[in-house]
Amino acid sequence: MRNPLVHLFPDRIEAGVDEAGRGCLAGPVVAAAIILPPDFRHPLLNDSKQLSETQRATLRPILEQEALAFAFGVCSVEEIEQLNILKASLLAMHRALDGLSVRPEAIAVDGNRFVPYPLIPHQCVVKGDGKIWSIAAASVLAKTHRDELMEALHNLHPEYGWERNKGYPTAAHRRAIAQFGANECHRKTFNLLGG
Repeated sequence: MRNPLVHLFPDRIEAGVDEAGRGCLAGPVVAAAIILPPDFRHPLLNDSKQLSETQRATLRPILEQEALAFAFGVCSVEEIEQLNILKASLLAMHRALDGLSVRPEAIAVDGNRFVPYPLIPHQCVVKGDGKIWSIAAASVLAKTHRDELMEALHNLHPEYGWERNKGYPTAAHRRAIAQFGANECHRKTFNLLGG
């Protein structure tokens, strides 16, 4: 049985932040920020990578309804190429925080890197999406929102199978790049073909 999740800043208005799509070969990187009520619990909530697509789809409307505030931040392929993926991921997190309708008093960040947000303290938590309620919730929102964006891009470019691989470097995705070439949605600074 996994350890129960906790609130990192139980006495403050805590925003959890996480991103999705950092390791992809195509599409934007998406971050979500969410402020949950201090007593929020849900038995299904965990790191989005540990959940099925159906479980994430079940959780998303619950999180959006229960949240005190949530917002998304997106960095485009062009921004990823210009900045690099780490800087683009951090910028997407800041954009998500910028969009919150409630100002947090502290920020819980997944991972070990963050650019300080103006006037609000933060704490990075490695594998925080499996430890902290707000980060787990942000991971679900970021993943489901990015998946929707990739499914829309799939309709424009069905040959890459993005409705299944969501732009990640699967063998099938790499075979499609080898066959059809890269398009404007691919991150050209990444090793698209592997090897």
